[in-house]
Order: sequence, then structure tokens, then C-alpha cells
Amino acid sequence: MNAIGFLDTASVFIFALTGALVASRAQLDIVGFIFVACLTAVGGGTLRDVILNRDVVFWVANPTFILAGSAAAVLVFFTAHLLESRYQTILWLDAFALAVAVPAGVAVALGMGQPWAIVLIMGVTTGCFGGLLRDVVCNEVPLVLKQGELYVTCAFAGAGGAVLVLAAGYSVNLALITCAAVTLALRAGSIAFGWRLPVYKSRPPKA
Repeated sequence: MNAIGFLDTASVFIFALTGALVASRAQLDIVGFIFVACLTAVGGGTLRDVILNRDVVFWVANPTFILAGSAAAVLVFFTAHLLESRYQTILWLDAFALAVAVPAGVAVALGMGQPWAIVLIMGVTTGCFGGLLRDVVCNEVPLVLKQGELYVTCAFAGAGGAVLVLAAGYSVNLALITCAAVTLALRAGSIAFGWRLPVYKSRPPKA
């Protein structure tokens, strides 16, 4: 399995776990679990592949990704009740999924010879869109849009780190590792230590 295949597989499985856990909070049936898990798992990669006009969307070319997402959903359906805090589990699994999905998007864009701006956008898109779909469908406040939360910022910084490493003349592998490390470090800091960006606060109009 090449680097892109490994990253896509890992992000699909971990994101599927988060989707199934959100489905458990919404008390869906097992079909609902599978739907939400697979939507979360392949949402970002699907948008990436459509925008980049790849020959075939990754999970259409290899339906094993859907099987992996479905397996994750079934696993969570029978074990979610054992978790002390499903929300905290979702947060941390989502952080790891983000740290895998962003370099997956970066790797695909680089493999297609895209310029740095598109590499950045594809990293963010692959990392963020599946989780956004998951939360919207299950009527949760999207993690991507939570007030002051570092999320899209993490994806952008990770993809940016990859671009800078490549610009400095280092290898693609080092760029992808840097991408994953920066993304995870920032997201973990936001969860564990409350790192936030300043939010907009309106001021009363001047008389």
C-alpha cells in the first residue's frame, strides 16, 4: 500500500468511528450508524477528488473503504455504551483523524502536480468536510465552527507546514509527517489546554 492509500484508509476508519459515536448520541439504528459513519469517513476525500477531477473517486475505485467505514460503525454500535464519555472520545478520535486526513489531501494534490495554494486547500478540505457533514446531519454544533475552537486553523497550519518543508527542499515523506504533527499538536492543544483564536465581538455603534 502506498502512502496515499495508507493515509486514506486510516482517516476513513478513524473518521468512521467518530461518525458512529455521534450517531450513538443521536440514538440512531444500526443502518443510521453505517450511513453517518460512511458519510463522515469519505465526505472530505470525495469532495477533494471531485474538485481535483481525479479519474475515479477513491472509494469508488476501491469499495473496501466503505466496508472499513461500515465495520467501524458496527463495532461502535455494540461497544459505545462502554465508554465513560462519548463526547471526549469523539473529540480525540476526531483530532487523530484530522491529523491523518489533512496529509492525505496534501499527498493527493502533490501527486497530481498541483500548485501550493491548491495543496493547502485540498488538505483543509479533506480534513474538515467529513466532520462537518457528520455534525450537520446529526444536528450537532459542528466542531469546525465552534466558537474560538482551533480546527480549520489546525488543518491549514498542517498543510502549510508541508508546503514550507517542500519549499525548503526536503522530501515529501518529511512534509507529510510535518503536516500530521503540526495538525495534531494544535488540535490536541485546543482540546487539552483550551487554545483558542480570538473571536469577533461586536461594539455598539458610535453616536
